[in-house]
Amino acid sequence: MITFMLNGQEKTFDGDPDTPLLWVIRDFEKLTGTKYGCGVAQCGACTVHLDGMTRRSCITPISTVEGSEVITIEGVAGTEAEAVRAAWVAIDVPQCGYCQSGQIMSAVSLLQATPKPTDDEIDGAMAGNICRCATYQRIRQAIHNAADTLEG
Repeated sequence: MITFMLNGQEKTFDGDPDTPLLWVIRDFEKLTGTKYGCGVAQCGACTVHLDGMTRRSCITPISTVEGSEVITIEGVAGTEAEAVRAAWVAIDVPQCGYCQSGQIMSAVSLLQATPKPTDDEIDGAMAGNICRCATYQRIRQAIHNAADTLEG
């Protein structure tokens, strides 16, 4: 039995310890905002926060999250999350939207660590998130806008 916190609630999983965290989130907990993209941690669609750090849930065995805190797009909160969501809407970032939960999770994590990131810092933090629609310029602008909002 594996016990962990998911979006502030204690959860247990009594299954194969090698089950990827992504499938526990989606199939067992029915939270479908975290997406399956590639299955090999290359696209970023499955990004969650694990103990405050971004993590690709598609390759994270559930056994490694024992006692940890997992935050998904459904549970991400706080001033950075609010600023990012507002900027995403204002800039009209998504096209198809499939990658956006992972993009947002990475952007929130970046702003929590680096409140006023440069273009290079944004590009570095977001490099593992692929957008098939190529909205990278809007993503970068939205992160800058969110940072400006947080600055006051």
